[in-house]
Amino acid sequence: MAVELRPVNSRESSLKRSGLLACFALLLVMAAACGDSERGPVEQPAVSEGTTSSVAPPTTTTPMVATTTAATVTTVDTTTPATVTTVASTTTAAPVPTIDPPPVLREDTPPLVDIDGWLASDVTSLEELRGSVVVVEFWTFACYNCKNRIPYTQDLYAKYKDQGMEIVGIHSPEFNYERDVANIEQAIVDLGVTWPVALDTDRRTFREWQGRPAYWPRTYVLDKQGRIRFDHIGEGAYEKLDQVVGYLLTESV
Repeated sequence: MAVELRPVNSRESSLKRSGLLACFALLLVMAAACGDSERGPVEQPAVSEGTTSSVAPPTTTTPMVATTTAATVTTVDTTTPATVTTVASTTTAAPVPTIDPPPVLREDTPPLVDIDGWLASDVTSLEELRGSVVVVEFWTFACYNCKNRIPYTQDLYAKYKDQGMEIVGIHSPEFNYERDVANIEQAIVDLGVTWPVALDTDRRTFREWQGRPAYWPRTYVLDKQGRIRFDHIGEGAYEKLDQVVGYLLTESV
């Protein structure tokens, strides 16, 4: 069989080679692009506080912020010793109020007239209390103003009873039910009366001391000699009473 040989066209051969080379180059580019997209970014290992990474950090466009902690430096000047000033603490006692000597309102003690008995005490007369400062209060247990005075009288008794003061309550009833001794005894307990109480059932002593008119309550103070040095009608004058008692307790006989 006869084979016909055609002459090779050099231009056509060159174009074919160029086309093959271009296709091969395109395949290489596509393969490289696919490989990069599947691999993903390269991650750096985390660094905890107090450790150092063995991998150099990548170059990044994010600026790094440097944190600077200022150290506190305390300097002590040892060239000049500190001067310590000690101020002595002094306690100043509250000033004791001073009063003028209470005037003598009556030189002798008025008598207790027709007293029916005594409660809460073995005392049977004011003469037994001579040498003490004695507060004498006329009262009756149903009297509103009399009851209002009692807390202050209690305070006075607690303050001075161990210093030579005594209180005598002269119970002079206004109403019939206040004459009943059992009612008086119960009232003494209920009201907290702990000082001697003289029973002036018919108000004889009440009138002897006060005359007319006479009042509930009325408070007198006897000095150590039995003289009247304080006289007050009704409520109040508690501070003045306290001052008078305090003064008379220190007064020489």
